[in-house]
Amino acid sequence: MHAVRIHQHGGPEVLRYEEVPTPAPGEGQALVRLVACGVNFIDIYQRKGLYKLDLPATLGQEGAGVVEAVGPGVTEVKPGDRVAYSNVLGSYAEYVVVPAHRLVPIPEGVTYQQAAAAMLQGMTAHYLVTSTYPLKPGDACLVHAAAGGVGLLLVQMAKRRGATVIGTVSTEEKAKLAREAGADHVILYTRQDFEAEVVRITEGRKLQVVYDSVGKDTFEKSLNCLALRGTLVLYGQSSGPVPPFDPQVLAQKGSLFLTRPVLWHYTTTREELLWRAGEVLDWVRTGELQLRVDRAYPLAQAAEAQRALEGRQTTGKVLLLTGFEG
Repeated sequence: MHAVRIHQHGGPEVLRYEEVPTPAPGEGQALVRLVACGVNFIDIYQRKGLYKLDLPATLGQEGAGVVEAVGPGVTEVKPGDRVAYSNVLGSYAEYVVVPAHRLVPIPEGVTYQQAAAAMLQGMTAHYLVTSTYPLKPGDACLVHAAAGGVGLLLVQMAKRRGATVIGTVSTEEKAKLAREAGADHVILYTRQDFEAEVVRITEGRKLQVVYDSVGKDTFEKSLNCLALRGTLVLYGQSSGPVPPFDPQVLAQKGSLFLTRPVLWHYTTTREELLWRAGEVLDWVRTGELQLRVDRAYPLAQAAEAQRALEGRQTTGKVLLLTGFEG
């Protein structure tokens, strides 16, 4: 089979499309023939070495395809099942071995591309608005990168829960997408100071929560956008990691809360995984949640896919396709 692996950390040029042995499922595992896999910022962090991996490593954390075979003791799935998953390394490949308890069924009416696009980013948006800071009617939130893969889903889910949504974007094109997703206000951070705009829009009341995937470049001003006892949810670092800071700052700015969540900790049990994935995929099936697949590349062009994502050229989801039809 073919896979995209790294043998050293570095830029997109270290991604190598190569032949490797097809893995066999062991105890509690399933072999999945992948149709589509998602490209995410965590893949870039791992490629660069910000998140350490044992090398050589096959990148990719989510995918969708068909169960080809199962190992001993597997009861959750069977060969022929249409399945999707996230938080399992090795998705930039034609085949992958996945713990069976991490696989979720793809509902009829949802395509492989939709399922691959929805898993990691859809469940991330889901846990952010339902669990990390459970939005409620009357809340006001700020969504950074509101036209990105998670951002567009986050805006839609925040509106489902009755919140007022302010989004930040870099271009007029992205502003249009954020508004179409339901954002009440959109700030072009390349032309406007988002902190000043938040104060203006809220008439000085500020926000209950900021969902920040940008990190270093937005962190301080994101804190300044929060109302008393507001929450900064730092769930990414596309601009780089936040430098060390004094927690006393949180007290000075209004007894604020700061959290750095990851999806894995919000899908630790199969019950929670099936709940989150089930809701997200069902919303996709019914059309209540609109997915935007910005571009899909052949698996061999993984480096180009990562360049586009890292260069902030994309709006919505980036996928890799193996060529299998499922």
